[in-house]
Amino acid sequence: MNTVKRFAATLVASVVFAGAAWAQDPIKIALVHGLSGSSFEAFSKQAQTGFELGLEYATQGTNEVKGRPIEVIIKDTQFKPDVARAVLAEAYGDDEVLLAVGATSSGVTKGMLPIAEEYEKILIVEPAVADSLTGPDSNRYIFKTSRNSSMDMQAQALALKPDENLFVATLAEDYAFGRDGIAAFKAALEGSGTTVVTEEYVPQGTADFTAATERMFNALKDKEGRKVILVYVAGGGDAPGKIQALDPDRYGIEISMGGHILPVLPTYKRFPGMEGAVYYYYEAYDNPVNKWLVETHQERFDGPPDFFTAGGMAAALAVVKALETAESYETDDLIAAMEGMSWDSPKGEMTFRPEDHQALQSMVHFKIRVDDDVDWAIPDLVRIIEADEMNIPIGRDNSK
Repeated sequence: MNTVKRFAATLVASVVFAGAAWAQDPIKIALVHGLSGSSFEAFSKQAQTGFELGLEYATQGTNEVKGRPIEVIIKDTQFKPDVARAVLAEAYGDDEVLLAVGATSSGVTKGMLPIAEEYEKILIVEPAVADSLTGPDSNRYIFKTSRNSSMDMQAQALALKPDENLFVATLAEDYAFGRDGIAAFKAALEGSGTTVVTEEYVPQGTADFTAATERMFNALKDKEGRKVILVYVAGGGDAPGKIQALDPDRYGIEISMGGHILPVLPTYKRFPGMEGAVYYYYEAYDNPVNKWLVETHQERFDGPPDFFTAGGMAAALAVVKALETAESYETDDLIAAMEGMSWDSPKGEMTFRPEDHQALQSMVHFKIRVDDDVDWAIPDLVRIIEADEMNIPIGRDNSK
């Protein structure tokens, strides 16, 4: 073989070898969640389980996309914004992940948004909720599979059947989740005739709701019409139970709230007949993805999937769809593939809105039923509130 032919053969062999090696390089994805330091750890663990199940379902058990294995790198934010920023930067930089998914707390996640922009890499927000995560301070690298506060509250408003005879006092925690949620609730009520008589905000971790409750009672008790206290508290402290213990019935006041994770639902047995809205309940959705999730989770964990398990799975399904359809794994090509992308999830179809990258999705209108043979209160399906029934404000317009 002459020198030219030998060089050409060597070059071809090198290219083939390099291509084969590249095909085996893992696709690295970071899960950036709070795994220590807060009662919200349970949310993170559910999301991680759901993410892993979602990868399994989407790849038909291979955990590969286009011949490349997916490697998930776990990072603990400790529920501290400075730690979250540091571990996300470490994931993008030292670990060279393609993209990241997280985090659990809205306040912590908000601090991570600039890191994605600095490294020019995608951050998929799951399960944090606040509207502001796709708002003016967001950027083109942020996509959000989790629902947002506007979805929570527009669905909650629809479940309350608002009109001019409805008077509402609100209770929320004093941080991004709570304030964004109540702002979204008030926006959802505009034009209905409903009056929000007062808004109470308490610090995270509050255990004594007596003073706030008395102020809400005083604002509502003399109103002629239906009187409701809306509780929008994500943390502990049992705000609904403590309000109930102060006897709102003496003033004809009802309590309303959204659904929650299964370990909290036993406390809802105190509120039979209460109606509200929730992101997900495992019996509410009838589709192949949810059927697989429910059956698989029951088999492996001896119980049904929960609220954030479905969210983690939705995020993983979005990741795989993007990896399968993007022209390349350059960030700009991934963004192009994801803007406007629809995919199937345990909740049915979700779609990333091109303008702000929020995933549009359905919600569940429920009515609480108590069954002595079931450990928790059952949020029976009233109806699915479809995405197009909710007018979700656009946060940051990435098209401009």
